[in-house]
Amino acid sequence: MLSENIKKLVQYGINSGLMPECERVYATNLLLDCFHEDEYVENECDLSNIVLEDVLKELLDEAVERNIIEDSVVYRDLFDTKLMNCLTPRPAEVQRVFKEKYEVSPETATDYFYGLSRASDYIRTYRVKKDLKWTVDTDYGTLDITINLSKPEKDPKAIAAAKNAPQSAYPKCLLCMENEGYAGRANHPARENHRIIPIRINDSDWGFQYSPYVYYNEHCIVFNGQHTPMKIEKATFIKLFDFVKLFPHYFLGSNADLPIVGGSILSHDHFQGGHYTFAMEKAPIIETFDVKGYEDVTCGIVKWPLSVIRLQCKDEKRIIDLADHILKAWRGYSDEDAFVFANTDGEPHNTITPIARKRGELFELDLALRNNITTEEHPLGVYHPHEKLHHIKKENIGLIEVMGLAVLPSRLKGELEQLAEAILADKDLRADETLAKHADWVEEFKGNYTITKDNVEEILQKEVGKVFCQVLEDAGVFKCNEEGLAFFRKFVSTL
Repeated sequence: MLSENIKKLVQYGINSGLMPECERVYATNLLLDCFHEDEYVENECDLSNIVLEDVLKELLDEAVERNIIEDSVVYRDLFDTKLMNCLTPRPAEVQRVFKEKYEVSPETATDYFYGLSRASDYIRTYRVKKDLKWTVDTDYGTLDITINLSKPEKDPKAIAAAKNAPQSAYPKCLLCMENEGYAGRANHPARENHRIIPIRINDSDWGFQYSPYVYYNEHCIVFNGQHTPMKIEKATFIKLFDFVKLFPHYFLGSNADLPIVGGSILSHDHFQGGHYTFAMEKAPIIETFDVKGYEDVTCGIVKWPLSVIRLQCKDEKRIIDLADHILKAWRGYSDEDAFVFANTDGEPHNTITPIARKRGELFELDLALRNNITTEEHPLGVYHPHEKLHHIKKENIGLIEVMGLAVLPSRLKGELEQLAEAILADKDLRADETLAKHADWVEEFKGNYTITKDNVEEILQKEVGKVFCQVLEDAGVFKCNEEGLAFFRKFVSTL
């Protein structure tokens, strides 16, 4: 069976364009070596419908049987990445082809690289397909909801192994250049089939790759070649637009640079982008305003639950200068009546989540105003999902959520299924340890519907979407209502 499955995997590599026919023997021998096998038997087998996930499973089972790896998702992932690297082109070849495709068009180049990242199993498409996705219409537009199921749950043995593994500073983090080709370990994922395209932005070396979890179409990550912390500054806006000029069909945004309102990795300067139109991009401008000295830049307040300023101009340098002016003004802005404090006890609170894109002939930059102040009532953040919403979303509201896509925890899949059954059976939710946290929420909406087995799932999805909308409203510094807009105008008047 080993020879047969190696033959299938090599054929997959050829069919998918990862490798040419002339490398068949070479790849076969690399795979044999992974299994410490000296012999190969050429058998006839069906090569007409090769399913990568099935072939890898057979090979992983073989590795377990031979005591090459432990039967755990962590070690299986480490090993199948090693197998896929036997088929994946070397970095120099990937970079050469990307450059060649880029001369045709930027989109041709990214189509190639995204296809390669999927074919090489760096993006595990069969796992990403498991993510639950739906949309919900709100006053702000159609929001995207996803329950992330593509990150595998670690078993207790693997968690223990990761905890007991010696601490390593190599690579320093998941975003460092040194991840390319890294074999991984119990507490660090394998990246042997990972490829990076080097790019220059703001006259410095950066890397361009795709996210292995692709929360949206062509979800890419652009990261500093040096392990340096996140920082929102004028150079940030220059970098965003340098990238957009290289790849005008992509947007690029940055997480904020402060805890609570920032992303999960603040230690390494990076951006996220892709080929997708989020609800925030479609959101209209409520009202425009002028900033003295920047009359050539169109400025507006966006109809969005977070507080967003949109800048548009044919000259991106004018947007960059104005964005820097707004950032500096916001960093130092306080308004006690609006409960906005630039800092308390020397700790800064104000920052910005910026998103850059090209819209026709115009460059465009959205600036979401953020504040991470905490209080006794809201210890996780005043402009963070409030406690009554934590049963759905407790995590930080980062760049992706800011733009209108909810990335919800995997626990919700099972909980929503159990909730559907419990609601139909009219069970006491408070008596259930898992479902009790949802009881108040269900009581709020239950009376608005005639719930049946045919519509219960749709109703729950709709109500989850409404909660996410409230989550975004909680994250808004100036609320999208008359009082909030008055406070927003007050800040804008200081520019």
